[in-house]
Amino acid sequence: MTDGPPAAGPAADDGSTVRLARRRLAVDGLGIAAIGIGFGLVFGLAAREAGYSLVEAVAMSTIVFAGAAQLAAAGLVAAGAGWPLIVLLTAFLNARHLLYAAALAPWLREQSRPRRAAMAHVLTDEAFALTLVHFRRLGRADPGGYAIAAVAVMFIPWNAATIAGFLAGEAVPDPRVIALDIIFPAAMAGLAVGLVSGRRELVAAVTGALVAVVVGLAIDPSVGIIAGGLAGPFAGLAVPRRDPAVPEPDELPADPATFAAVPGRSDDGMAP
Repeated sequence: MTDGPPAAGPAADDGSTVRLARRRLAVDGLGIAAIGIGFGLVFGLAAREAGYSLVEAVAMSTIVFAGAAQLAAAGLVAAGAGWPLIVLLTAFLNARHLLYAAALAPWLREQSRPRRAAMAHVLTDEAFALTLVHFRRLGRADPGGYAIAAVAVMFIPWNAATIAGFLAGEAVPDPRVIALDIIFPAAMAGLAVGLVSGRRELVAAVTGALVAVVVGLAIDPSVGIIAGGLAGPFAGLAVPRRDPAVPEPDELPADPATFAAVPGRSDDGMAP
C-alpha cells in the first residue's frame, strides 16, 4: 500500500517519521499479536467442538474474521441454534464496528472505495486501537501502518492459530483447563483501558461494563454483552462538553490534517 499525501505543518515528513511510527506500531502490536494467537487457539478448539471441519474453521476465520462473533456462532452451532438466531446475535455483536468505521472515516476519506472495503474486512477491535493511535501520532492516515496493525498483527496470527487450535483439539479438549477462556475478556479490558482518553470514553466504558454485568447476571451473558455495547456509546455521547467552543483533548477535529493544532495534544499524538 502507498501513503496518501502528507499533511502540511508538523505532520509532514520525508518518510523517516513514517518508518519510525510504523516501527513503534509493530512493537506495540507484539503483545496484541500474542493475544490474537491465544484467542485464535480458543476459536480453533471451539470450532472443532462445534463439529466444524478444518476447512470450515479456516474459511470462517478468513471470510468472517470477527473473533467474538465467531466464538458466539460456534457456541450456538454446538447448541443446535437456528441460523436466523446466529445471524441476529453476531450482527449485534459486530455493530460496534460501525462506531469504529465512523471514527476512522475522517482519516480515510481520501482512500479509494476498493481500498476502504479491503480495510473494512480486516477491521477488528485490536486493529482499530492500534491504528487510531498510529494515525494520531502521525497526524494523518497511513494505509501501510493500517496493514501492519490489521493484517500482520491480527489477521495472519489469528488464522494460523485457528489451524493450530483445531489440530490441537484432541490434546486440549477443554480450553478452561489451561485458562484459555479468559484471553478474550482480558484482551477487551486492556484495549478499553488504552482507549480511555477523556470523560466521554470513561463514562462509556463504565456504563457499558455495568450494564453488561447486570443484564448478564439477570438474563443471559450474551444479552448482557449486547446491552452493554449499546448503552455505553450512548452514555458517552450524552456527556456534555466543558466548553462548546473548545474541542475536548480526546476529540478528533473535522479535518485530521489539523490534528497537530488540537489543544492539549501531546508529542506522540495522544491526548494527555
